[in-house]
Amino acid sequence: MLWLIIAIVAVVVIVAIMLITSYNRFVKQRNLIQESWRQIDVELHRRYDLIPNLVETVRAYAAHERHVFEEVARLRTQAVNTQGANPEQRAAAEGQLSGALRQMMISVEQYPQLQSNQNFLGLQRELTDTEDRIAAGRRFYNANVGDYNTRIEAFPSNLIANSFKFEKAGYFEVKDESVRAVPQVSFGTIGSVAGEQAPPQMQPGAPSSGQIHPQMPGDQGNYQAPPQQIPGGYQQPGQPPYQGQPTQQQPYPQQGYQGEPPVGGPPAGSPAPQDGQPPFTGGQ
Repeated sequence: MLWLIIAIVAVVVIVAIMLITSYNRFVKQRNLIQESWRQIDVELHRRYDLIPNLVETVRAYAAHERHVFEEVARLRTQAVNTQGANPEQRAAAEGQLSGALRQMMISVEQYPQLQSNQNFLGLQRELTDTEDRIAAGRRFYNANVGDYNTRIEAFPSNLIANSFKFEKAGYFEVKDESVRAVPQVSFGTIGSVAGEQAPPQMQPGAPSSGQIHPQMPGDQGNYQAPPQQIPGGYQQPGQPPYQGQPTQQQPYPQQGYQGEPPVGGPPAGSPAPQDGQPPFTGGQ
């Protein structure tokens, strides 16, 4: 009986320790989320202080960009008024303000004098550093929120969360359409590289198998006649027919001829056999 009481007490103690540990972990994570959010809030206030000085500097060089300055001022006031709201509402206001600031920076790129102003360059550098710190703080905050929300949903820690009213925390995500836009990629003409001339198209009747086909005499439209033989030489391709006087051919020598005359008779223009000589028979 004593051992049973000891076992029950041990189980109760172990369960109590687990509950206390889980509860304390929830409290620690909630405080870490609040601390990380305060770091983001500090950087947001710093950006709110830099924006008016930046706008006034730009206004001195680009006074006719009035609509851009008014939009930035309106969205800044809207973001300042949402300081007590939840992170989702703050993120929506900050996203609109970031888009207006980016549009203002694009508008002032056409003013070279402003780009060389040291005051403007210093404010732009400070604003860029502040944006980087805000982005780093946002990543740290969202990571803590992810761990905290996971424990709220997981078992058995969800029993402690439901018992002590631990609620999920909201993420701080700036919904900027220009950042989330998918880049448009154009590959141009299929089979060619951008900036490269497309390959020439095949002419009708030309071979398309990629192999070289010799031109045969029977090919229609592709056959070219060989050079025409003319007396005294050959006609070059593309030149008119030879119109000169034919060259008189010399008869075969009667004495000391070593070769054989062409088969079938003497060449055209050969003199007739003299009286008393045998006729030409094409052989010896």
